[in-house]
Amino acid sequence: MTFNGSWKVDRNENYDKFMEKMGINMVKRKLAAHDNLKLIITQEGNKFTVKESSAFRNIEVVFELGVNFNYSLADGTELSGSWNLEGDKLTGKFKRADNGNELTAVREIIGNELIQTYTYEGVEAKRIFKKE
Repeated sequence: MTFNGSWKVDRNENYDKFMEKMGINMVKRKLAAHDNLKLIITQEGNKFTVKESSAFRNIEVVFELGVNFNYSLADGTELSGSWNLEGDKLTGKFKRADNGNELTAVREIIGNELIQTYTYEGVEAKRIFKKE
């Protein structure tokens, strides 16, 4: 299963409740729901490069499977953790720097869509991306 390609966010499921649980204020949540996020993913062996572009920021994240790294969410929340390949799913387990709570993220390809599922403190949300 390849994650390579350009992916544009199409829709969200329960994203506002997830962000609320993360402690993101209402104004930022409303803006984030319409961020027009685009991901360009390139995989070379165990190394991934993810270029994120949105209404808020443009960043490039490079990581290797199973290797811890630090990452900052668009709202400034600092995370530390790693991604691993589990079957056809890319699974990330991260800890927040401010409170030590765990955030999980799963990326999987279903049909022509990239489904990104987040779970934090029992609240699950999905962001569904269409391949460009």
